[in-house]
Amino acid sequence: MNLKEKIDILVTLDENYLPPLEVMLTSLHVNNPNRQFNIWLLHERIPAKKIEALSSFVASFGSELLVRKVDSLLIKETVSIHDYPKEMYFRLLCGQFLPETVKRVIYLDPDTLIINSIEDLWSLDLEGNMMAAATHAGLTNISHTINNIRLGTSNVYFNSGIMLIDTDLAREKIQLEAIYEVIEKFEKQLILPDQDVLNYLYGENIKEIPEEIWNYDTRQSLTYFTKSKGTYDARWVLENTVILHFCGKPKPWKQKNLDKFSVLYVHYEQLMKRMKDTQKEIGE
Repeated sequence: MNLKEKIDILVTLDENYLPPLEVMLTSLHVNNPNRQFNIWLLHERIPAKKIEALSSFVASFGSELLVRKVDSLLIKETVSIHDYPKEMYFRLLCGQFLPETVKRVIYLDPDTLIINSIEDLWSLDLEGNMMAAATHAGLTNISHTINNIRLGTSNVYFNSGIMLIDTDLAREKIQLEAIYEVIEKFEKQLILPDQDVLNYLYGENIKEIPEEIWNYDTRQSLTYFTKSKGTYDARWVLENTVILHFCGKPKPWKQKNLDKFSVLYVHYEQLMKRMKDTQKEIGE
């Protein structure tokens, strides 16, 4: 383990998700205190002042924000189906946007918390696969069957919210035109567009990693508890899970009646505010 090597983190979003991104980055820093990160931001139209503020915040905990603005004409408007933004496709196309010096990157949705060390994911052997990702199988795995019928696939259905990506293989295998073709072919059947595209085109090139560790769906805590015969209780999660994923709605930054994981989210939100206040005081 080379602690001097920076870990490359990828985020792709619009300005609406900047506040939760800052909370996620706070949790990443707090629980990986001996690590520095390159935070790669792919975006289309975030204002320069907000980019500058985010860059200063990232620098305050010893990491660097590296920004790549994606040409609005590069991605067709037709990909923005079901009110999902174009930015969600940037993660699939990251090999085209990141420099060739970046050999692997961890993609993180902004609606996540990193509550333990991310080292094991960064150093994971992909065994020749292009990506590593988790599934959200539920109690009976029926979602895999439904998605296989819907998309005509045979592999398990992966969640695209957290992925380790071999960017060299992504440059080689992921083509924008292929994505367009799938969207045109399955437009009416696509539920989570980029995730459906990921599974249809590249599902066989993904290594499965345990969702309880790397992509814990906070809505499914009872399911995890039941499947583990009572092992995966709240203490187990806090000690073993690395990434909590606040899938679906309501989001914890909007929820009024807070569940146990949303309360934890608010804790990191408060830490983020204190860090920004400290940064402001130093600046003054």
